[in-house]
Amino acid sequence: MTTALEQLQKISPETFPRHVGIIMDGNGRWAKQQNKPRTFGHKAGVESVRAAVRFAQQHGLQVLTLFAFSSENWKRPEQEVSVLMELFMLVLSKEVKRLNKNNVRLKVIGDLSRFSARLQKKIQDAELLTEQNDGLVLAVAANYGGKWDIVQAVNQSLANHQNNQITEAQIEEHLSLSEFASLDLIIRTGGEQRISNFLLWQAAYAEFYFTDDLWPNFREENFAKALLCFVNRQRRFGLTGDQVENAKN
Repeated sequence: MTTALEQLQKISPETFPRHVGIIMDGNGRWAKQQNKPRTFGHKAGVESVRAAVRFAQQHGLQVLTLFAFSSENWKRPEQEVSVLMELFMLVLSKEVKRLNKNNVRLKVIGDLSRFSARLQKKIQDAELLTEQNDGLVLAVAANYGGKWDIVQAVNQSLANHQNNQITEAQIEEHLSLSEFASLDLIIRTGGEQRISNFLLWQAAYAEFYFTDDLWPNFREENFAKALLCFVNRQRRFGLTGDQVENAKN
């Protein structure tokens, strides 16, 4: 049986998404299946992050945005939040050198002011180390919410333009990730079918792919299945199907 990875090799990379966002869901449920605490699942999910980054690099994606910690996740049990913060620190410390060696640029988006000064410094140092890299952009959404993103962009637009009328273009200019390729595909693992306040504005014309695979089980083959689904869709952006087909000819 032909694998999804093998099928992708026969498809032109020009049809692949440029920017993929992933909602990494299912760590806690995966841990429960192993009779382990939820935090065990978060640690196991780190290898899936590595696999996703490898896949994105190998298949020429420009941007990979991972939803690591939402602005709503502070409501979780204190111990779990504490472990997530420690894990974030550890991953930044251990992985950033590997990212830099592989020409990956790290970008962390979200309201970072709520993090400890130590973690903010780690983020700043990691971004600075990789900012000249021109390969894959790995964007990590931490203490991020789509509503927050829009509000801060509107506020910046109002401050810069000093009027009561602002345009979509002015808002987009100040959104997180505005300097990068538009979002093409959102993948959510774990079986839920919602986007949980992730890249709300950017998702306006993105394709969606939902899978029951729990995040710690998500590997290159799972990613390949999502891309196969994407390349077989017709993206119309408000046009009719006939218009899209005629434009190709």
